[in-house]
Amino acid sequence: MSNSPPPAARNQLRSIARHAMIERGFEADLSPEAAREAANLHETTLTPSATIRDLRTLLWCSIDNDDSRDLDQLTVAAPADGPGATKILVAIADVAATVAHGSALDKHASINTTSVYTAAQVFPMLPERLSTDLTSLNEDKDRLAIVLEMTIEKGGRVQAFDVYRAIVRNHAKLAYNAVAEWLEGRGAAPAKLASVSGMDAQIRLQSQVAQSMRALRHEHGALGLETIQARPVFENDALSDLLPDEGNIAKQLIEDFMVGANGITVQFLVKHGFPTLRRVLRSPERWSRIVDLAAELGEKLPNEPNATALEAFLDKRRREDPTRFADLSLSVVKLLGRGEYVLEMPGQTAQGHFGLAVKDYTHATAPNRRYPDLITQRLLHAALDGSKSSYSESELSALATHCTQQEDAAAKVERRVAKSAGALLLVNRVGDSFEGVITGASAKGTWVRITRPAVEGMIVRGAEGLDVGQRAQVTLVSANVERGFIDFARVGAAS
Repeated sequence: MSNSPPPAARNQLRSIARHAMIERGFEADLSPEAAREAANLHETTLTPSATIRDLRTLLWCSIDNDDSRDLDQLTVAAPADGPGATKILVAIADVAATVAHGSALDKHASINTTSVYTAAQVFPMLPERLSTDLTSLNEDKDRLAIVLEMTIEKGGRVQAFDVYRAIVRNHAKLAYNAVAEWLEGRGAAPAKLASVSGMDAQIRLQSQVAQSMRALRHEHGALGLETIQARPVFENDALSDLLPDEGNIAKQLIEDFMVGANGITVQFLVKHGFPTLRRVLRSPERWSRIVDLAAELGEKLPNEPNATALEAFLDKRRREDPTRFADLSLSVVKLLGRGEYVLEMPGQTAQGHFGLAVKDYTHATAPNRRYPDLITQRLLHAALDGSKSSYSESELSALATHCTQQEDAAAKVERRVAKSAGALLLVNRVGDSFEGVITGASAKGTWVRITRPAVEGMIVRGAEGLDVGQRAQVTLVSANVERGFIDFARVGAAS
């Protein structure tokens, strides 16, 4: 019997994805009004002015996934005053300059609030005419951007910052995996990197600064988690595998700069008396289970949530058992809970982000694909222009709640399609056994994640006594593609 999925897999998954989008309250397509607005947009000639700097000659580059076409940010490093200090400039696509508040395009974006990335297709928050073209920081294109400038001391601390508008130009579109292989000495310099004079030294400097920022954050308790996302692999239109998409040093570089850029965005808005749409992760409600998980591995954590102690435990496990660290990370992520958006008015106390160990944090670096980032960008525009916010307090509060809800709904859509994709790969493997890690345990059921293919399913027999983080040997009972059901039984459980 063949283990290969049917050749129409992509179309079948697309149909499932569209149904899941609509079922969760998303607009799978643009309204006619929004489509007309997008069609009528065109590139304009950009001219520097007293409020818009010309930074096109700097060695800007983008580092993203191999197949990314919606480029939200560019980075560049420059010398700074002070021994060992470096300026890091992060350019964010100025989407707010194109998408007007209250327009039909804005209404569509405010309903969905996020791009939804399924195994079958991407449902962009903004149409591709914008997100992959007019408002994307594409290679060799002049683009308007908001620049978040940080002066980083040798030890990784942000010494000073500035925010301003500028015209930028992407001189090299680079990809995470190729850059990581080169930085780690496992491969040659990517062609795009090698073809731009000085770009090699530029990327090495950026990586060095990013690592110093990361080291300082981890000293303060930022959690070094390594979760693995499943990446679909298609051969023509047939799904052939779901492979783990692992982290690397190039992804860390961008992550560290974005954490810093999001932090100074908050500080800039607070300094100018504006409200902020914070991204927070509260202290974990299931901390006691994290304590138990550590105890099962021979380690002790305090009874009350403590990010510094948790990071020390994670760092030790990473060094002592690297092959299973991704499973441990996944368990901790599940127990930490999900982040949320919260409105914070001037003068209020910041709630902070437990996982990143930072007090000031927002989402501001991906306005093409996240609506909170576009909201924050409009607040930045008002602060830079010396005008008032176009949002009322009640409107921002409602948007924070709505964006959190839609983010959760988007994750459910993505998981729903991922499960159908997994079922496609497993439909002919009923009776096979797998080793997995428990990722969820509640009154609703117990879930297990296996690694090849990288899918999650429910344990329908023998789940008693299992909790998040434990390993279990399971047998595939059934796989239903249309419903996205993957059912396992614990090995040895009675039929």
